[in-house]
Amino acid sequence: MAITYYKRLRMELDLDGSNLSPPLPGQFFWAPWDETLLIQHAEVKYQSFRDAIDSAVFPCLGDRQGCQRLMREIRRKPGFLPAATWLIACPDGYVGTIQGVVDYGPIGAIQNVGVLPAYRGLGLGRALVNRALWGFHQAGLRRAYLEVTAENRSAVMLYKTLGFRKAKTLYKAVDG
Repeated sequence: MAITYYKRLRMELDLDGSNLSPPLPGQFFWAPWDETLLIQHAEVKYQSFRDAIDSAVFPCLGDRQGCQRLMREIRRKPGFLPAATWLIACPDGYVGTIQGVVDYGPIGAIQNVGVLPAYRGLGLGRALVNRALWGFHQAGLRRAYLEVTAENRSAVMLYKTLGFRKAKTLYKAVDG
């Protein structure tokens, strides 16, 4: 089997309290973490990533049951932070998801940012990240990080505009 290497960036940000969570546009609203919404988080994650480069890097993102397993694993992490874990909803249903955990350091770690394709370009990804950063700040954290596949240029640009800076380049080996 051939191995493919995907370039990933670890990006970090100092939290200074200016990462406030602005109101959502239009008819969108926040749904805070609740145990009963785990499957909805997983479904938005699956719908957001199934046709994206990240499903090649992390095959579980291209599989509905894989996304459910991933959400259960994130929820079971010792540092799982409900204040940094949100859904965005609208009259059509749930359209965006983010999860956050407190990692060693302590530092806030954004696990996934997913917005359904039909709802991209509306500022929902930016809103999700800001809401998670606000949750980290409220928990007393002073730094946050995330990892992103370098080929996902729109995500990299979003994170840069939010103040994230590249801290490290990683390579993820995937069996082809």
